[in-house]
Amino acid sequence: MENQYCKVGQVTPIAANRNAINVLEHQYQIFLEKASNLEYTDAKLVEFFEQKAQKIKKVLENMMK
Repeated sequence: MENQYCKVGQVTPIAANRNAINVLEHQYQIFLEKASNLEYTDAKLVEFFEQKAQKIKKVLENMMK
């Protein structure tokens, strides 16, 4: 019996995408908008969205270098 490799759950690096910067900028804006929309309702969720936005911002900054 031969080994078979399944692609389910396979991760493609975002840097492999030609539009990676545009995708990341869009995701960054979405997380910031979600955080600002929930500012007065759920502090933990706001913190989560802000952390996600900061991580994306760091990736963008590294890609721009």
